[in-house]
Amino acid sequence: MTEEDIRDYCLSKPGATEGLPFGPDTLVFKNAKGKIFLILPLDKRPITFNVKCDPAEAIDLREKYPAVQPGYHMNKKHWNTITVDGSLTTKQLKTFIDNSFLLVK
Repeated sequence: MTEEDIRDYCLSKPGATEGLPFGPDTLVFKNAKGKIFLILPLDKRPITFNVKCDPAEAIDLREKYPAVQPGYHMNKKHWNTITVDGSLTTKQLKTFIDNSFLLVK
């Protein structure tokens, strides 16, 4: 997925909005209630993004996939940083985004 693919997918979620509250290099996606469900740094290569994750699942995903790491600059219990390096499928990346969106009710 490209940054544009990630952006389009996030904005396809009901009520999702985007903004740059942390400066011009970090795109933030929020649900209709204003809760952050994805953070996308625009100045990182390879592309990375932060998503919310169930704490028990977060640990399992980190052990299973090298591209899944504790959330950078986030509460590492609840957030993962995903590196888009080709090791994860688009379906997996979208599942991480879907789960994050559902968790931030």
